[in-house]
Amino acid sequence: MADKYDLCLLGLIILSSLLTGTSGVTYDEVFISSGENVSLSCNKTLSDCKSTTWTYENRHSGRVDLITGGIKNKDTERHERLSLESDCSLNIKNVTGEDYGLYICEQYVNGREQGSDAYVYLHVLHVSVSSSSSSSSSSSSSSSSSQTEISPGRSVTLSCQLYTVFSCDGRVHSRRYELLWVNQAGVDLKTDSRYQILSSSSSRCILTLTTTLLNEDDNREWRCQLTHRDQLLTSVRYTVKYSDPADTASETEVSVTAGSLYRGRKDSKHPEEIEMPTILE
Repeated sequence: MADKYDLCLLGLIILSSLLTGTSGVTYDEVFISSGENVSLSCNKTLSDCKSTTWTYENRHSGRVDLITGGIKNKDTERHERLSLESDCSLNIKNVTGEDYGLYICEQYVNGREQGSDAYVYLHVLHVSVSSSSSSSSSSSSSSSSSQTEISPGRSVTLSCQLYTVFSCDGRVHSRRYELLWVNQAGVDLKTDSRYQILSSSSSRCILTLTTTLLNEDDNREWRCQLTHRDQLLTSVRYTVKYSDPADTASETEVSVTAGSLYRGRKDSKHPEEIEMPTILE
């Protein structure tokens, strides 16, 4: 079903371009971690952004108008996190897993499209946390926020998920995208018997880390990394922080360490076939 979605999405892109008579389409792929800000580029050909339209869609939604005629659509749930740059790029603040999807930038003058469309696939890496008492699993709790109650002796599970429009068992797997849990030194935690690292049976885009916390874990850092052919794309950092026994908590710190951009023209190759690594500022 997911593979069929990928084919339908590509078909709609090509059909839309043919019907609107666009001279070309550029494709970008942006990988980002939840909690960060991101800027999605538009192929600006006009002197201002009054003719710019940004639309959005993913697996669970139809096409949604985010920007029309250079003006934000306030009916969208996330309009307060969106803004338009002077070069017509779309800024998204405090990215969440719900923001993944296909973003399309178009420019029109008197009903005629100008220049090339920009198709930007946004993929979001996110970590959620759950902890439970070693004596009883019924006391477990789950949180995707910055804090969850933990303490030495408790079992903690970190679930790392890549939110993407593409099939996790198809394109993501075949193109050698990989999720890894590493320590502060960058060593794969699968080599340490203390940690249980498991891929989800339902999706290759989910990787969990489970361990029992020790006293010396205070300020210890674990990172979930997304790589492509051994090149780092982005990562989420989780740092354990203990306070006093009456108020023990952990803090999740999220940061983008690197990014990858894929670009190709409609009349040349699909973005899956052209790889142009870059660093996201």
